[in-house]
Amino acid sequence: MALCVLTADWKSDNLVDSATSVTTKGRSNHVDGLLAIVVDHGLRPESAEEADLVRNRVLDMGIKCQVSHCEWMDGKPSPGHLQEAARNKRYETLQNICIQQQISILLIAHHADDQAELFILRLSRNSGVLGLAGMSFASQMFSQFPDFCGQESRPRGILIVRPLLDFSKEDMYDICRSGNQQWVEDPTNKSPVYARNRIRMSLSNLSSSIFKTELEATISACRGTRLLVDKFCNLLLKQAVTIMPHGYAVIDLETLRAMEVKDIYLAKFVTSVVQFISQKHRPVRGKAVKLLQSYIRTLPSKTSLTVGGCYLCPAPGSKGTKVLVCCSVNLSFPVTMKLFHPFSYGGHNCFPTSDLEQIVKESEAYLDRFTSDAPFSDIATESVLIEAKKLGILSHSTYESIVTLQQEESDDFKSKAVSKFASKDGIPSSNDAAAAALNNFVIMPGQVGYFMDRFVVDWKTRCDGEGDCFFSSSCDERGAEVRHMVDADWLYLSDLSKKNKANVGPPEENNHQDDDKCSSSSNYYGILSASRAIECLKCIPVAARRSMPVLVNAQGLVLSIPSIGFAQCPHLMKVSVVFSPRIPLGGGHTSFL
Repeated sequence: MALCVLTADWKSDNLVDSATSVTTKGRSNHVDGLLAIVVDHGLRPESAEEADLVRNRVLDMGIKCQVSHCEWMDGKPSPGHLQEAARNKRYETLQNICIQQQISILLIAHHADDQAELFILRLSRNSGVLGLAGMSFASQMFSQFPDFCGQESRPRGILIVRPLLDFSKEDMYDICRSGNQQWVEDPTNKSPVYARNRIRMSLSNLSSSIFKTELEATISACRGTRLLVDKFCNLLLKQAVTIMPHGYAVIDLETLRAMEVKDIYLAKFVTSVVQFISQKHRPVRGKAVKLLQSYIRTLPSKTSLTVGGCYLCPAPGSKGTKVLVCCSVNLSFPVTMKLFHPFSYGGHNCFPTSDLEQIVKESEAYLDRFTSDAPFSDIATESVLIEAKKLGILSHSTYESIVTLQQEESDDFKSKAVSKFASKDGIPSSNDAAAAALNNFVIMPGQVGYFMDRFVVDWKTRCDGEGDCFFSSSCDERGAEVRHMVDADWLYLSDLSKKNKANVGPPEENNHQDDDKCSSSSNYYGILSASRAIECLKCIPVAARRSMPVLVNAQGLVLSIPSIGFAQCPHLMKVSVVFSPRIPLGGGHTSFL
């Protein structure tokens, strides 16, 4: 409600007292360009009634308002996962509405108390300085599908802005009171079952102004460090990384060595590359980060490493001065492919991306002025509190209070983790992973699919009068399955390319019956296509080939490998592939909302 009060006044350029400005608006005089969204999670019997109450109050303020009721198709989440599931469902709902309404900027009412709770929570989970920086004032949330138009594709982003991070929850109450607005409290926010609630209640017992000021100053110092790290990381990504169109990256180790990169910058850099190539939801953490740092610092590179859903190895012909980062095809990460909605592609971009890109660019320029104060950039991540105390950011009493909160929540987390491990709750069996990996993903002519959140697979329909062949007729009826490339595929191409084209002959020289002529035509084209594809394949490192999409028929015969231009018949050349990761390079795990 506080966000609605402030946003309505800001949007209408009304700078008078908020109580006056709100009362001058109403349902008959909506503020242009604003839509309030109330998400009803449907987890309490009274939630729908509360959502309607909030909507009516917001409408009376002169703001258009929409209530979205969540549906839990697989049943409501268990208490142990409820808050995480509710958060994911909430952002999914907000994102869908933004896409439908062509909204490019989403304002969220997170405040300073939320930031403090997150700091203690992450501290208890041994998070480093970048995680302790908490929520940023602005970040991007990316749609499950990119904007796609023919051969052009790019991530589709919504800008999330948190304008109230410097305001406390008590400030929110004051804003509502000044605007004569009532609010609704969620009773589940007081349940000690959830970690955030326990931390919130503990922080409320430490309500001195000194404690709050020093805690906020520590978080601010972490944010300043993160801004500097992000800025330098973006520089490294531009100078030391080359993204290849077949879905892998090349890191120049000599460039990195010349820049004398600090550990904290290198960690952010290499994990950004790994997450971009793998497009995995979970960020690389802990020992895996140290493995990556050690590997990247070794020059020349002579070994390989599998981590974070990626396979790293020396680039062929580079004498160890360059490293390939390729997506690792692993049964523990099941194959996925989603089909685009028929109206979600073809040149109809959902957002005014030029305006959004300009806003992001101006925000980055503004933030550049605040990257000089980064007190934690030269320390080990586990020493943040100690360093803050040395620098006078934290007093001894505040330091001790934070450490006590950290230890209490850490002990609680560890005890629950042990209990969960003992019961094997939520741990998928190997049979589950194998079953998921064996799922068939079929695409039909005229459809566009999104393979592993990395490749857009576009199968254009044939035009009338183009004729038929054995393969195209079969595909029109049954479509094709999409899977990763395997070693047997390039062996098949090699064998096919070696077949004697003279024994098949061009279709115009074939005097057999029509069915035989179609088959002969396909075979002849397939042999020529395989020869060209083999030459293209030689330019792609073996490690990078295994993540490329391949179309096969129900019998497992390779129909098309669009990335290298192979097709069994001319009609299958209408299948194209574009490397278009859902999250752009440098997007980071905070973009996976």
